[in-house]
Amino acid sequence: MIDQQMHSRFGHHPEQLFRDNLELVEQRIAAACARAGRSRSSVTLLPVTKTVPSAMLRHAAHAGITVMAENKIQEGHQKSLDLGDLGIKWTVVGHLQTNKVEKMIEFASEFQALDSLRLAQLINAELVSVGRSLDVYVQVNTSDEESKYGIGPDQVIDFVKELSRFPALKPRGLMTLAILNGNPEDVRSCFRRLRAVRDALTAAHPYCGIEKLSMGMTSDFEIAIEEGADIVRIGQAIFGKRPTKDGHFWPGLLP
Repeated sequence: MIDQQMHSRFGHHPEQLFRDNLELVEQRIAAACARAGRSRSSVTLLPVTKTVPSAMLRHAAHAGITVMAENKIQEGHQKSLDLGDLGIKWTVVGHLQTNKVEKMIEFASEFQALDSLRLAQLINAELVSVGRSLDVYVQVNTSDEESKYGIGPDQVIDFVKELSRFPALKPRGLMTLAILNGNPEDVRSCFRRLRAVRDALTAAHPYCGIEKLSMGMTSDFEIAIEEGADIVRIGQAIFGKRPTKDGHFWPGLLP
């Protein structure tokens, strides 16, 4: 039954499927970069492997994917064990509960959802105890939706200033989720807002380490690139529509 479900979702030749999807995504990224007058090398593709089984991710790795992102700690941790022989680098992009910090540290090389000083303190303490550091991105709520995690745009400068108290954390950038089901201009305004926050932050604290903007998913990454995204987090355009309740946010993709 499980094999039948995987075949119905990924087909009988998943490695070729992933190669084809990656090529299409690459073409779309390149076109968006051209429209924005940017080089293709200025944008990093971060594949989001949420709900994709480890067996399929082996095919994805053979198709050329070497960095994978997960939003659920338990799922990401298990996949890191299943694929430990492949040298995959793992990024966590979802909200982190405080009781999952230790497990996250075990497999992640980057965390893109830092949204509280309490969490920063706990992560730093765990990192110090094992003698390592971690690249982090501060999550910013640019859509003002109460359902979203992330700190307010007007809190970012003070928040990042406080991060200097946690030396094992290496701030690299800001991350946001644009408004879901919004019209293109509402989505674009979220990305513009994050870029403005980054620019104000680097003017106030030029040596804080914050440079990159992680913004844009399958439904809106082209707009994000046009507005300055350095990293786009793409799952369903590569791996197909997820069998989850939020699949309707990304219509018209693979069955």
